[in-house]
Amino acid sequence: MGLSAELCKNHGMVDRTASDEHYVLDLCDGVLGMSSCRQATFDWLRGDPSPLRPLGTKLPVDGFWSDLKLVVEFQEEQHSKPSPFFDRRQTVSGVGRGEQRRLYDERKRLLIPEHGLKLIVIEKSAFIVKSKRIRRDPTRDIAVVRAHLGNAQPKRL
Repeated sequence: MGLSAELCKNHGMVDRTASDEHYVLDLCDGVLGMSSCRQATFDWLRGDPSPLRPLGTKLPVDGFWSDLKLVVEFQEEQHSKPSPFFDRRQTVSGVGRGEQRRLYDERKRLLIPEHGLKLIVIEKSAFIVKSKRIRRDPTRDIAVVRAHLGNAQPKRL
């Protein structure tokens, strides 16, 4: 069934350790008591096909905890609001980047649970944001993460 992640690294992406996404996933790691696989991909989760990639590119998920069968997606503003900066490019599918992002988010919402994994989406707007960045307050932010993770958290004895 391919439940293990096929890729557990930041495959050639810019260093994002200071990003809000990285911060939130670090909080999730702390709450769950184990490290996630960042930017994990699965053979069954792919983007639209193109001439160069007839099967489509594997779509990464933000955080994957294989032992918990859990995927966390951190969604910033461009996932819920139009963004001229992010949306201006046309894609190989012939749709704008904003529409493609919406389609891929929906694909993840459908396929991840179909493959026996739990998907939790944490929106940036759940945190206090100042100047487009999370205003970091670990105590408050951990409470936000705990509320989102709910029953995905391991039981403490």
